[in-house]
Amino acid sequence: MCGLSGEIRFDGSLADTTAVARMVEALVPRGPDGQGQWSAGRVAFGHRRLSVIDLSPSGSQPMVDSELGLEAVFNGCIYDYKELRAELEGHGYRFFSTSDTEVLLKGYHHWGVDFVDHLHGMFVVVIHERDTGRVVMARDRLGIKPLYLAETPGRLRFASSLPALLRAGDVDTSIDPVALHHYLTWHAVVPAPRTLLNGVRKLPPATVRVVEADGTSREHRYWEPTYERRPEHERWSARDWEDAIEEALRVAVRRRLVSDIPVGVLLSGGLDSSLIVGLLAQEGQTGLATYSIGFETVGGHAGDEFRYSDVIAERFDTDHHRIRVSSDELAAALGHAIGAMAEPMVSHDVVAFDLLSERVSQTIRVVQSGQGADEVFAGYHWYPPLADVDREEAVERYARAFFDRGSEDVRALVGERYALDGDPSLEFVRDHMSRAGAQTAVDAALRLDSEVMLVDDPVKRVDNMSMAWGLEARVPFLDHDLVELAAACPPELKLADGGKGVLKALGRRIIPPEVIDRPKGYFPVPAITHLEGKVLGLVKDALSSEAARERALFRPEYVSRLLDDPNGELTPLRGNKLWQLGLLELWLQSHGV
Repeated sequence: MCGLSGEIRFDGSLADTTAVARMVEALVPRGPDGQGQWSAGRVAFGHRRLSVIDLSPSGSQPMVDSELGLEAVFNGCIYDYKELRAELEGHGYRFFSTSDTEVLLKGYHHWGVDFVDHLHGMFVVVIHERDTGRVVMARDRLGIKPLYLAETPGRLRFASSLPALLRAGDVDTSIDPVALHHYLTWHAVVPAPRTLLNGVRKLPPATVRVVEADGTSREHRYWEPTYERRPEHERWSARDWEDAIEEALRVAVRRRLVSDIPVGVLLSGGLDSSLIVGLLAQEGQTGLATYSIGFETVGGHAGDEFRYSDVIAERFDTDHHRIRVSSDELAAALGHAIGAMAEPMVSHDVVAFDLLSERVSQTIRVVQSGQGADEVFAGYHWYPPLADVDREEAVERYARAFFDRGSEDVRALVGERYALDGDPSLEFVRDHMSRAGAQTAVDAALRLDSEVMLVDDPVKRVDNMSMAWGLEARVPFLDHDLVELAAACPPELKLADGGKGVLKALGRRIIPPEVIDRPKGYFPVPAITHLEGKVLGLVKDALSSEAARERALFRPEYVSRLLDDPNGELTPLRGNKLWQLGLLELWLQSHGV
């Protein structure tokens, strides 16, 4: 796991290695164990390294394979790299390291752009061909690892984070009105390729982009599971599905143990992370390090779920770490969390992951985490109302349950220059849910959330906050084999038992029932959902600042109304509407925009 960056020129100029060095400097937290740069004329790569596989200098990046005429920078982990290495050795390839990075280079040389089809892992990789000048960029299927792009005439820059591109300079930082509409509507989700800034885009998940030496480029999506029933599963019973999904999850957890250093687990006390701990225990893992975090009660809202995580830690005899955080510590950490966001993320548990990652990284460098199960196995409350309705009704119900506000409210909120006549967020959802390949409305919503919301909310949150402390977080529920199987699973099995029915059923074989039968919880961070004290002061200062007045994102009268009653307006997901506005301004100001 690392941070990467680079520049490609198409105008006859040399790549700006100084700009690449600035990006590398911005990525230091993602890779605390070393750095490297490489350049050859019009192309320059930069890298910061977090050493997890092949700790020796042979695994350093940018990696150059002079024999094959290839150079690469890579962020992530290829879980099947040993098997791929053995296969490639069978084809005559010789290796100079034991790293997964070198497997990517050899794999690209052997299979071309189809090398991605052979990978199990989370990854962004950028490869340069010495002899043709071609550059190939690839992102993993579920978008677990990010890649941001800044294109201007004659130049393309890329980096693992948007702030790194800003550090390089010469970026159009004007606000994209459509992206702003998405942010304010869709719980801060801004679907790829857009970001809030007009000058920065992001490579979509499951995408390979080929950039030729003359600047022309092409993209293709290499993975798109179908959310339909398959003939081979026609005779499967509920028990057959449980058995198959249990085995796929067991394989996914086992795959994510590959490392040259220990692997722990972030244990929230919910079904998903508890299942990971239980499966690892059954795999023979002893003395497993587990970590839970809790906050002070604020405004009557409980701030921890230790009673559930303790059950799992005791049952499986883990080396458990309870982390308690005061409201003052939370407020002090907000600045770091906001600075670590590649894009502003309004979910209240972002700062929780930041604080958790800080503490966890002091004792371990790789963890497994339970993100993705709700989107893959229908754990959210908006899925059951979509059963047995047509697509248009499903779109309306989805929007009512998930959207933070309607388009009319957005128009009443944003400044005149950002107001749009239509409803791009609702249209995006309608277009996505109407695509072929989803058998029912529930299937369509699960596909939407797995391909879009998951990528730009929970997964981005975990990547940004863990990597801000040099901590690698692996997400077994997003193993693509498991996701493909879950997509084929009948929706009624996933909706059963209040949601995630098939997971709960197999979970009863592995973990204590009190963790399964508990009310569904979310990572509680009361000081963000209930604004008061120092956190409220930060929001007020940001929204009343000179920078905010000059930017004029929001109408003053709307902001004043929210400030008069800071906790009076909540979104359908119980988010604080004032926090959403304040966070955006805080994020923009923290990055000098």
